[in-house]
Amino acid sequence: QVQLQESGGGSVQAGGSVRLSCAASGGTFSNYGVAWFRQTLGKERGFVAGISGSGLTMYADDSVKGRFTMSRDSAKNTALLQMNNLTVEDTAVYLCAASIRFRFVIAPSPSVYEIWGQGTQVTVSS
Repeated sequence: QVQLQESGGGSVQAGGSVRLSCAASGGTFSNYGVAWFRQTLGKERGFVAGISGSGLTMYADDSVKGRFTMSRDSAKNTALLQMNNLTVEDTAVYLCAASIRFRFVIAPSPSVYEIWGQGTQVTVSS
């Protein structure tokens, strides 16, 4: 099965942009639906955006719709999360997750994803 590694996190001012990458290795990445979740201390992981294995279907949570866009680059075995117009409330650890069962339908529940990356911190300051 694939392994995931996130990158691209860091500190940014409110209103700025960050692009996160989720690099996959060890398997056929297109066989997996992929999603980004985020988590802050003491809170459960929350769904941010997901994309189907083919890359044709993408869905973003209402809290980020219009600001965040997810895509995937099959040639590079990566999934990207472009985050624009960031607010302080977007500060969190962002985690990439993959599911071979849910590669056609985007699932917002973290429990269906069997593979997780380590996460990358995004800090937005006012």
